[in-house]
Amino acid sequence: MKNLFRPLIVIFAVLTAITGLAYPAVMTAFGQAAFHEQVNGSLIEQNGKVVGSQLIGQQFDAPQYFWGRLSATSPMPYNAQSSGGSNLGPNNPALLDEIKGRLAALKAAGTDMSTPVPVDLVTSSGSGLDPEISPAAAAYQLERVARARRLTPNDVRALVERYTTGRQFGVLGEPRVNVLKLNLALDEMKRG
Repeated sequence: MKNLFRPLIVIFAVLTAITGLAYPAVMTAFGQAAFHEQVNGSLIEQNGKVVGSQLIGQQFDAPQYFWGRLSATSPMPYNAQSSGGSNLGPNNPALLDEIKGRLAALKAAGTDMSTPVPVDLVTSSGSGLDPEISPAAAAYQLERVARARRLTPNDVRALVERYTTGRQFGVLGEPRVNVLKLNLALDEMKRG
C-alpha cells in the first residue's frame, strides 16, 4: 500500500508546485511587465491619488458634469461587488419608472428636452458598471454642461471629441466617451 501512495503524493506535490505556484507567478510577472496598467485595474490617478478606474463608471448627477449610464447595482450605484443588470423587461413598470425618473432628473438639471433622449441616458447597462456613453448622449448633455460651467458649447464639444474613442480596429464596437475621463478633463479646463 505504501508503494501506491508514495507516487500519488509526489505527483500531487509536483503538480501543486507547477499549477499552484510556478504558473501563477510566471503569469503575474508577465502581466505586470507587458500589461501593467490593465492588470492593476486601469486606474486613473490625479495629483498622486486614485480617483477611479477607466473600467467602472461613477455617479455624476451635478449639472456641470456629464452623466453616465444608470447603474442597476445595489445597495449603491456602480458597486463592482454586485455587478449585473436590472433584468427589467420592456413590460415591467419598474423600468418605466426608472426611465421617468432619469428624464425628470435631466429636465431638473436644465437639459434641453426638445429632442429625443439617447437611450443610454435613461437605461442601465447589462453590467450596471458601464463607464462610457455614446457620443450622442454626450452631445445631448453638452449645452447643459457648457452653461453650468460658463464655457462655450464649442469648447466643450472639442473636449468631447478629444475624449471620444472610435471603433476598435475601425470595425469592432461603437464610438464611445469615457465619462470619468471627460469630467476630469472638464475640471482641469476650469483650473487651467
